[in-house]
Parts: sequence; C-alpha cells; structure tokens
Amino acid sequence: MARAENKEMAGPATRLVADVAKHLRNRRHWTQDQLGKQLGFSGAAVSAMETCAQPASDEMLVALERVLGEGTGIFEHARDYVRLDKYPAQFKNHALLELKAVGLCLYAPIAVHGLFQTEEYARALISGGYPPPPQERVDELVEGRMARKALFDREPMSLIELVLEESVLHRGIGSEEIMRAQMSHLAECARRRNVTLQVLPRNCGFSGEYAGARGELNLVETPEHDRLAYLEIQGESLLFTEPGKVSTYAQQYAKIRAQALGPRESLDLIERLAGDWQ
Repeated sequence: MARAENKEMAGPATRLVADVAKHLRNRRHWTQDQLGKQLGFSGAAVSAMETCAQPASDEMLVALERVLGEGTGIFEHARDYVRLDKYPAQFKNHALLELKAVGLCLYAPIAVHGLFQTEEYARALISGGYPPPPQERVDELVEGRMARKALFDREPMSLIELVLEESVLHRGIGSEEIMRAQMSHLAECARRRNVTLQVLPRNCGFSGEYAGARGELNLVETPEHDRLAYLEIQGESLLFTEPGKVSTYAQQYAKIRAQALGPRESLDLIERLAGDWQ
C-alpha cells in the first residue's frame, strides 16, 4: 500500500526496519537500485520501504536478511513485528497475544474465524467489505491473516478450540469453489491434534436456550497463564483483563460449547457440506 499517508501512520517496527536497511545500504555505498537488484526488487520498492510508504513484505524481509543481515537475524526477527504494524489498529493488541497464546477458545457466528480461513476465502471476505478497501490494503490484510496460521505449528504447541455457527458453513463467500475449498480446509484443521472444532447447530435455540446470541467471542490464555477476553464488532474492539469479567465470558463460552455438536459430529457435517458446494 505505497501511499503518502503511510509515512505518517507507519508503526515503530516498520520505521526501524527502514532506518536499519537504509543505514546498511549506505554503508555499502549502494544506490536503492543496486540494493533492489541484490534483493530481487525494484529500486522504487526499496525507496517505498525506506520512506515507509510501503512496509516491507515478508519476502522483502527475508531478502534483506540474506543481503544485509550479516548473520544477525535482525530482519528475520523483525517479521512478526512489521506484520503487527500492518494489522488494523483495533486488532494489534490481540494479534500479539494470539501470537504467543498457549490456548485459544474461539466462537465465530458470522464468518469462518480468521485463523481458519483459506487465502481465497479471506481475500473474498476482506475485499467484499464496506467501504471497499484499496487492493493494496486487501493484499496486506490477507498476507497478515495467512501469517497468523503459523500458530498451528508453533512450538510449544498452542491448544485451539473453535465453535462455528452452522450458518457460517452455509453462507457463501466468494464462490462455490472457494466455499468447497474452505470446507475441506476446516476438515483438515479439525483433524489436527491441537485443534478442537465444533459446530453450533442452527436449531439449538429450539431447546429454549441459545448461548451464542451475544456474538463473537475470543478467550486467550497467555504463557503466564493469565486469561483475557477479546471482542470485536463493526471494526471496534474491546480487550478485557479483569478476572471477574473474563470469568463471565469463559462461562458464556462454556455454555456455547456445551450446546454445540461434538467434534466427530461436527467433522461429519463439515465434510458433508463440502460435497454440497458443487
């Protein structure tokens, strides 16, 4: 998203990478074009990175580490923090907690949770929002969302629970092909040892209770075993750390989970719906 306003809005990690890269380039007496040739990027891309008009992509950071890093790992270590700079302001605090979490309990009533989205589903969802974001911003947000998936394979292992509303599985996003691939991806995720995926059936309210009526819910357990709750709606967010309030949300999540189908039944339903998206 190489735009002039980015220079004013750039986060601290983006600015640090820009300053360090420019310093190391100047120490070698290279022009931006010469550095770009070494990196496999254009001189204009290097200029955009150094002026913070365009935050460095993951690919550029890898190349910067190879060409300028001198074995320090500085650009490699910066990747997570530059990625945080690209997230929407209301999500940044939660993104850092999610990255380090030892446990997540998630309830998604509107769309597939971002951690579980395919790239195509995420792109269709983000680009289809209102007001429609510029294509460059869509690319940034999709890149950031896909990078969050590293949590699934991180060591030490993070335990992740997700309860999805059944309506999410029927809500078409992008195309039937995208939905079919998304259902297959959910099924793959559900088979992971560190993932528990359950579906809250559409008719659960017929029993007289519907615990999911208040919307999306994210519970986080930190490496220090503190528990927090994160809520997001209409582009605004709330992060709760007060134990009593977090406990209330945890009880609400437990009730949602209790009303959901079991993991085996949920997987059967997802696999069946994958076949329906033809």
